[in-house]
Amino acid sequence: MSSNPKLVKGEGDMSAEYDFTNAVRGKYTSRFPSDVVMVTLAPDVAEAFPDAESVNEALRVLLKAAKKVAPAA
Repeated sequence: MSSNPKLVKGEGDMSAEYDFTNAVRGKYTSRFPSDVVMVTLAPDVAEAFPDAESVNEALRVLLKAAKKVAPAA
C-alpha cells in the first residue's frame, strides 16, 4: 500500500490500494477507429451474439422494421 496520503483520503468508491501515479489516460484508444461506439451488453443478450457483426446485423434489421412501422416525417 502506498504511503501517499492523497491516495488514502480519496473520495468515491475507489480503494486506497490503487495507485495511478504513473497511469496514462487513453493509452489504448488509438487501437479503435474514431467512429466506434463501445457498449456493454447484458450477459443474457451477449449469449445470443457471438461477435460484433451479428449485433450490427440484428440492429440493422430492427432499424428497417422500425422505419416500415413508423416512416420518418
